[in-house]
Amino acid sequence: MGGEVFAIGVASVAEALSISVQAGVPVLLWGSPGTGKTSVVRALGERLGWPTEIVIGSIREPADFAGLPVVIDGAVQMAPPLWARRLAAAGHGLLFLDELTTAPPAVQAAMLRVVLERVVGDLTLPAAVRVVAAANPPEEAADGWQLSAPLANRLVHLDWPVDAQSVSQGIAMGFPAPPRFDDRVPDAAQTLAARALVGAFLEVRPALVLAVPTVAEHAGRAWPSPRSWESVARLLAACDATGASDDARALLVLGTVGEGAGIELLSWLVHMDLPNPEEVLADPDGFELPERSDRAFAVLTAVASVAIAHGDAASWSAAWRVVARVADKAPDVAALAARNLAGARPPGAELPAGLLHIAPVLRTAGLMGREGQGDPPPA
Repeated sequence: MGGEVFAIGVASVAEALSISVQAGVPVLLWGSPGTGKTSVVRALGERLGWPTEIVIGSIREPADFAGLPVVIDGAVQMAPPLWARRLAAAGHGLLFLDELTTAPPAVQAAMLRVVLERVVGDLTLPAAVRVVAAANPPEEAADGWQLSAPLANRLVHLDWPVDAQSVSQGIAMGFPAPPRFDDRVPDAAQTLAARALVGAFLEVRPALVLAVPTVAEHAGRAWPSPRSWESVARLLAACDATGASDDARALLVLGTVGEGAGIELLSWLVHMDLPNPEEVLADPDGFELPERSDRAFAVLTAVASVAIAHGDAASWSAAWRVVARVADKAPDVAALAARNLAGARPPGAELPAGLLHIAPVLRTAGLMGREGQGDPPPA
């Protein structure tokens, strides 16, 4: 059955869940008990054709994640549990960590290494094993605990909605699986462009780079850190690759860095109205140069990143023509892009003629001598 039987809220969360799995960013579904969180994860595993291992945190001990010590050939090794060995043998799959908020802090601490490093005992899980978790709000969980801040900051937090229509239709006709996106992987240009956008936003709002909550309740949900901004960049690239809806994109951003920082980023992206980096490279002299410095920074970093991802002389030279246009208004911004371009010069690539008027930028990039005389060095 198709996803059309979901109400809009459920459909968007299911889409966001699939995109997180595709991007390899661990995701946590928040919801009341008995609302179908486990069922939707199982359905996603079936749609992907992946094995799904369900590990319930409330009935586990730290050793179930850190491994049990065994002596083999006179050496102590940390033996992984069977569920980890099965996933490693399959080479891919979904690891579903259920009931996180009923797991005591010692168990959460042991889970942290699984989420962060993908290590269980002495076993490293394959990269194609993706982590999905579920939790009840602490006030609805038996003997509930708040999530630790380090664990919470490594997850995309999605609230699993419940509405009468989706439940009634699901009971009558079967609950549909989330969409499948595992075959839509971001290319290098999409990845670098997304990173450039996030970096440009943080240049404008440096206070949001790290904002650790001081209230325990907030620390157990999404909050901004360099790690979570890195995840935002990966998720934005995945959204571009999958053609994600605006609702799913917003859910992923808000669920990764929190509402305050997430709303600021989404608003900034909407009002930036930036040109497509590919179109700028195709016509570097014809696009409209932004007046605002933050928009100029975003355009230039995205264009330089995409040109570097292409790796060809034509894109590299076109990016330099864009640098030259920005240099007159924002030399500091141009210098940053110039350094990146200079470090990724393709064989045989030459600077476009007429760039000596931006000699300070070229000198900063190491493409001219200190005296500013003569042509740039050959490739």
